[in-house]
Amino acid sequence: MKDIFKVTTRTIVAAGLGAALFALLFMFVKIPSPVPGTYIQTAYGLAGFFGVLFGPIATGLMAFIGHAISDAVQYGSPWWSWVISSGIAGFIYGFAFKRTRVEEGIFGGKDILTYNIIQVIGNAIAWILVAPVLDIVIYAEPANKVFAQGLMAFASNSVVAGVVGTLLLLAYAATRTRKGSLSKKS
Repeated sequence: MKDIFKVTTRTIVAAGLGAALFALLFMFVKIPSPVPGTYIQTAYGLAGFFGVLFGPIATGLMAFIGHAISDAVQYGSPWWSWVISSGIAGFIYGFAFKRTRVEEGIFGGKDILTYNIIQVIGNAIAWILVAPVLDIVIYAEPANKVFAQGLMAFASNSVVAGVVGTLLLLAYAATRTRKGSLSKKS
């Protein structure tokens, strides 16, 4: 379990590259939602993918930095309650690291279920709990507004991380050589 929090050069590079990709997706590949002030963000599918491959540290940093950069570029300053929530969601996605067999070239039903349970828990904590509470505490936003936004973000991010993340992981697993699949010819 301690390997899950190990910071290596790979972790830092993944966080940096992931943050750049996350910011680009966050700015340019989003769909307006029925709840004002929220979007269906494809970036969370990428975060789910990175979570399985690189763990909680890289993915938490990726989502936090990517969201902060996106907000700063688009709006002039980050909306910190949601930036923090993105980081928390990404961090929790990373708990799927070492819990699937994707690096072995296998991403079957059990792996898909494990990944999706973890990402839904991450989204629930980040968007139903943390984001609305921080909106109220930091920005004195009305509770009914921020909880409606949080529920929409939870639902859309769970679906996007579930669909896009699962498809990316299936594609990635297909590129990996399965353990024991190569045999020596006699």
